[in-house]
Amino acid sequence: MSIFNFCYRIVPCLADPARRSSLGLKAALVVLHIVYAGTLFLLYSDLIEKTKEEPWYTAIYLLLFVAALIQYFVTSCSSPGYVLDAMRDLNEKNSLYRRSSMLSKQPASSKSGSFVITVEGSQSERNIPGSNVTSWTKLVLDMYPPGTSIRTLTCSYCNVEQPPRAKHCHDCDKCVLQFDHHCVWLGTCIGRGNHCRFWWYIFEETALCLWTGILYITCLKANISRVWWKDAIMILLLVTLSIALIFLLLLLIFHSYLILTCQTTYELVRRRRIPYLRGIPERVYPFSKGVCRNLYDFCFARSSLYSLERLPTAMELEEKSRPYTCLDFLTGRCC
Repeated sequence: MSIFNFCYRIVPCLADPARRSSLGLKAALVVLHIVYAGTLFLLYSDLIEKTKEEPWYTAIYLLLFVAALIQYFVTSCSSPGYVLDAMRDLNEKNSLYRRSSMLSKQPASSKSGSFVITVEGSQSERNIPGSNVTSWTKLVLDMYPPGTSIRTLTCSYCNVEQPPRAKHCHDCDKCVLQFDHHCVWLGTCIGRGNHCRFWWYIFEETALCLWTGILYITCLKANISRVWWKDAIMILLLVTLSIALIFLLLLLIFHSYLILTCQTTYELVRRRRIPYLRGIPERVYPFSKGVCRNLYDFCFARSSLYSLERLPTAMELEEKSRPYTCLDFLTGRCC
């Protein structure tokens, strides 16, 4: 125990079981990558010769190898977008706006104590008057249908009002904006702030697994009858790599489908239990703006980590539930 206490004093983060588990997973992932790639260079002698003849081939592979690891750490360290952080961000902007209003000596009745914020899906900017906490409460209530009780929107753990598509994560013990799922492998939640990074990590990891698998198969074909124990190691690693590749491919296809339809894993799996999705038919995607717009918003329009999205109106839901016609495809309604 004294050795562990000494280690905890040197590295304080190891004293936390959750942090220790997260660091262990990150170390395991790096080791797995090194084992799979290192085995190729150790047992596949033709790869060394190919590197001398065509260095660009190995350079691109190693570049993808490093990029996948970097993307993993960037995604695991990025914020998914917490509700409390969005509330603090609103409070800070409110206070800055008040200071600028006081410095410019504008009348207190016109702009003092207010904050202009853009909400996705709204036609115009909304002016939220009042104090900091009241501003957030009014902002959240404005995203729901009239008559919605604030008690049904308040998280019993964080004691904060949840905007649409937010959910409390019991692993992180925080409410996450546009909650998708909690990734144990990454050690963080996937939400609005890092869903795009998560998709790119899956894509890069899938490409790396596929390329590594092709190299393993090429190695086995070239050296199938030389040394049996080398073939056994290569076959064992290839089998485990194939299982990982199948899982990654399915995960990549699944999240690509979610992006194109503007859904989250939580909304798809728990659709019947989520209050604002219960009465909506399964083939109607309430937050979808069309395939092209969904892709654009997901990849390029996420400059604001804390931008919020209101619930669609009854007329918008009726329009989205209308079946597509040939004219709709020609006019680009599906896009």
